[in-house]
Amino acid sequence: MEKRAFIAVGLSIAVFYLFSMFFGPEKKLPEPVPSKSTVAAAGISSPNVAPSLSPSTASNPAQSLPTVALQKEVVVDTDLYTAVFSSRSASLKSLKLKKYREQNSPQAQQVLLGNDADPNVLAFSSRATGINVPDGLIYLADSDKITLADATPRQLTFNYISGQGFTIRKIYTFTPGSYGIKLDTQVFNNSSAPLSGALQLVMTYPAEPKVKDNRFDTAGSYLFSDNSLQSNKIKDVATASKRYDKTIQWSGFADKYFMSAVLAEKGSIASVEVKKNTAGFFESITSSPQFTVNPGQSVTVTNRLFVGPKDIDILKAQGNMLEQSLDLGWFTVIAKPFLYTLKFFYSYVGNYGLAIIIITIILKGLFFPLTHKSYKSMKGMQKIQPEMAKLREKYKDDRDAMNKAVMELYKEHKVNPMGGCLPMVVQIPVFFALYKSLMFSIELRHAPFFFWITDLADKDPYYVTPVIMGVTMFIQQKMTPSQMDPMQQKMMLALPVVFTFMFLSFPSGLVLYWLVNNVLTIGQQMYINKLVTD
Repeated sequence: MEKRAFIAVGLSIAVFYLFSMFFGPEKKLPEPVPSKSTVAAAGISSPNVAPSLSPSTASNPAQSLPTVALQKEVVVDTDLYTAVFSSRSASLKSLKLKKYREQNSPQAQQVLLGNDADPNVLAFSSRATGINVPDGLIYLADSDKITLADATPRQLTFNYISGQGFTIRKIYTFTPGSYGIKLDTQVFNNSSAPLSGALQLVMTYPAEPKVKDNRFDTAGSYLFSDNSLQSNKIKDVATASKRYDKTIQWSGFADKYFMSAVLAEKGSIASVEVKKNTAGFFESITSSPQFTVNPGQSVTVTNRLFVGPKDIDILKAQGNMLEQSLDLGWFTVIAKPFLYTLKFFYSYVGNYGLAIIIITIILKGLFFPLTHKSYKSMKGMQKIQPEMAKLREKYKDDRDAMNKAVMELYKEHKVNPMGGCLPMVVQIPVFFALYKSLMFSIELRHAPFFFWITDLADKDPYYVTPVIMGVTMFIQQKMTPSQMDPMQQKMMLALPVVFTFMFLSFPSGLVLYWLVNNVLTIGQQMYINKLVTD
C-alpha cells in the first residue's frame, strides 16, 4: 500500500512539472533598474545612469543558458590590430598585430596573441566571488563587427542576464592609435536581496609554448605589486598558487617581445592569484575589491587592458608603470636610458645598426680618460717587470722585505698595480646594461642593418661578423700590455676563439657593438702606445 502511494505521488509530481514546462506562462527576466549604488570602494564606481537593456535583450531567456551553439565572434578592426572577441565569457579570443610579423618576411603572418590560451578560459574571461558567474557563460553582443575608421573611439557591449536576479554588462572601449582597451564591468541587481562579492578577470597562458622561438626565452607571468616587478615561471606555481595583494598596478603574461595585461584603474585590482589550472595552463586571476549592491542598484569596476608590443614608449604611454615589464636586469637604471638613446639616434639615421655604432663611439669617447689611464698603467707595469723579477729572486726567502721593495719600485716609477683594473671594473655595469638593452629590445626585432644582416635581433646568418669580431679581439689582446707569465698569456690567447663561438648565436646587434668597440679599442691602443713610447 505504501509502495503504491509513493509511486502515485512521484507520478503526480512528474506530471505537474511536465505540464509547467510545456504549458506554463513564459517567465520574463527582470531588466536592470537605472539607479545609483551606495557602495564606496576603491576602483568601484556607480554609473550616473544605469543603461537599460533593449527589449529584445531583456526578453531573451536564452541569454541565461550557457549553450555552446549560441557562441558568437565579434571582429574589431583598428589601425593597429584586428581583435576577435567571443561571446563566451565576453572574452578576447585572439588579437592580430598589424605592424609585427612572426618571421622576418613581408609575406609572413602577422603576430597573433591570445590564440594559444586555454580554449575553455579565453583572455579577460569574467568570474566572480559571491555571485554565480561560472566559466563559459554566453553573453549577448551588441554588434557583429566594429571598424575604427576615424579618430573616434568605439564600444563593444556584452550583456548577460542571469535569470537569478542580476545582470552583468561588459563594455570594451577601443581608441584609434592605441593598444590600450578600456573595460567597464557592470553588475545590476534586479533581485530583492543584496549582492555581495568581487569581480574577476581571468587570463591563461600555455605552460610550454608550442612554437620554439627565442621570443619565448623569458615567457611567463609578470605583475607589478608593492612597487616591484614580480615574475613567475610555470614551475614556480606547479604545486601551489601564489597570491599578491599589495598595491597592484598591473598583471599579465609576457614573452620577450609581447605582452597581455590587466591594468588597475584607481585601485580596481585588489589581488592577483597565479596558478597552474586543471588543464595544465598558466592562469592569472585579478580580483576587484569587495562590493555590495543593494536591490535596484548597480556597480561598475573599471580596468584597462593592454595587448601589444613591449616597446618602451608604448608601454610608458599606458601608465601604471607598465614599462617595468621590460625587465633589463640588475642594471635597468642604465639600460633604459641606453634604449631611449638608441631610439633617439634611430629617429635621425633611420637604421638601428648605425644607431648602435654611434652609441659605441660615444661610450668609447666618454670612457677614453679611464681607458687611457688603465692602458698607461699596464704599460708602466710591463716596463718594470724585469726589475720585479729581480726583486722576487733577491727576496724570495723574505716576503716582507720583498713587498716593501716592490712598493718602493711602484713609487719610484709612479705606477699603480690597481690602475689597470679599476677603470675596467667601472665599465662592467655599462657593458651589461647595453647587452640587456640590445638583447631584449623589440626595436631591433626584424630591423635590418646592411647587406646580409637583415635582422639585428637574430644571429648573423653567415657568421661573418662574429669571426671578424674574434680576429679583432685577438689583435687587441696582442697589443694590450700584460703582466702575466708566458703560460698565462698563452691561455688568454684562447679567449678570442671561445668568444667567437659564443657570439655565433648572439644577436647581430650585440655582435656589431662588440666588433665596433674592439676596432675602436685597437685604434685607441695604438694611440696610447705611441704616447707612452714618445
